[in-house]
Amino acid sequence: MKRTSLALVASVALFAVTDLAAAKEKKTTASSGHDAVMLTPDQLKWGDAPPALPKGAQVAVLQGDPFKKGVFAIRFKMPDGYKIPPHWHTNTEELTILSGTFMLGIGDNFDEASMHSLAPTSYHYLPGKKHHYAMATGETVVEIHGMGPFDIHYLNPADDPTKKSATK
Repeated sequence: MKRTSLALVASVALFAVTDLAAAKEKKTTASSGHDAVMLTPDQLKWGDAPPALPKGAQVAVLQGDPFKKGVFAIRFKMPDGYKIPPHWHTNTEELTILSGTFMLGIGDNFDEASMHSLAPTSYHYLPGKKHHYAMATGETVVEIHGMGPFDIHYLNPADDPTKKSATK
């Protein structure tokens, strides 16, 4: 009788732990706090890139809020020929190219001939305040992650899309 009771208690405990694990598993797709995040491509919610970036690109937030202090991860999708004029960020920039070709130049002037070609699976690290510019060859998707808040400072104020729309 004691063995049967012990087996029953063990079975109930096992089911309780399994149910708790299943409940936690459902929670892991949330992107808040310190929860685990698991997303499949069909779960990504793409939207227009923020106004501080040239029109035509799309963004999907994977983790956190890029415009608040803390860890974030986003996907950034650019159409063929998309260009980001010379700029810098306050914080370090890290990205991985997922598809297409990401062209990257270092310096104060957009010079296509001196750009580095980064194919899928390439990685890019750039310390904060380093001047650079970029371009997409073919539809290009990159994953950017780092510490927020994300910002962008154009070297030529006329390149800032938020200033262009304000003058129209």
